[in-house]
Formats: sequence, C-alpha cells, structure tokens
Amino acid sequence: MPELPYTLTVGQVAQRSGVAVSALHFYEAKGLITSTRTSGNQRRYSRDILRRVAFIRFAQRVGVPLAEIRSALASLPDQRTPNREDWARLSSNWRSQLDDRITALQRLRDNLSDCIGCGCLSLGHCMLSNPDDMLAASGPGPRRLLAGLPTIDGEPAEA
Repeated sequence: MPELPYTLTVGQVAQRSGVAVSALHFYEAKGLITSTRTSGNQRRYSRDILRRVAFIRFAQRVGVPLAEIRSALASLPDQRTPNREDWARLSSNWRSQLDDRITALQRLRDNLSDCIGCGCLSLGHCMLSNPDDMLAASGPGPRRLLAGLPTIDGEPAEA
C-alpha cells in the first residue's frame, strides 16, 4: 500500500471529510481550521484536519454556533485536534443549551397546529385561545412559544 502524504490538498480533505471545498474555505476564513501554502499558493492541510472537520460538523449538527465551536477549539492546548476527553468536556458545556433547544422544539411540535399567541388572530380558533388579543400585553412575537425559554433582561434569548 502506498504511503499516505503528510499533507492533503483541499480536494483531498473535501473528499475524505465529505465537506465541500467551499465549506473548508469558509471554516478557514472563520478561524476554525488552518492550512499552509505551497510556493504556488495552494492550500495544504495536515492530516489531523480530518478529525477537526469531523468535530466541527458534529458540533454544528447538534446546533452549536460556529463562534462557540471556534472558542472551544481555541481552548485546546496548542490548537490541537480534539480527542475523546476534549469532546466529553466540551459537549458537557453545551448540554444545557441543547436541553433548552429540545424543550423549545418539543413545544413547537406539540403546538404546531395550535395558536402560537402571535396576536394575528388569523387562525379559526384564536378567539378561543387568545380572546381580545390578551397576549399582546405580554410583548411581541409568538408568546406561547417563547414562554419558558431562557431570557436576557426579560426578553427571550436567541435560540
């Protein structure tokens, strides 16, 4: 079997990771991954970038914003690739955020065909759920959906 090269081209990383070349460029622009350049200005990635990209994709899949992913990766010693212990520590920090999202999604699912308290009164049974648009007094937006979600200074936090 031929020996694998120490560095990979952007196309090789894209093929091995299942991530589009444009996404790799985006991750690099956002400071999530790094590359070196050849004398011909072509990107080269170390092979450990594959684990880093997998980490980024999984964190994104569970809803972690890129800024938090970047911060988590920056917290690793020498910007190294996360290992199993790192993932356990980092993911435990995101658990409460995920629990909040799960709660919000369950509320949305359970009330999907019901009034969300937006004040529009466009649904046939809004007059029963929100007579005289009483929910408008509690603020703008989908009041029932936002009820119980985390707040910042009394306003719903961004999901």
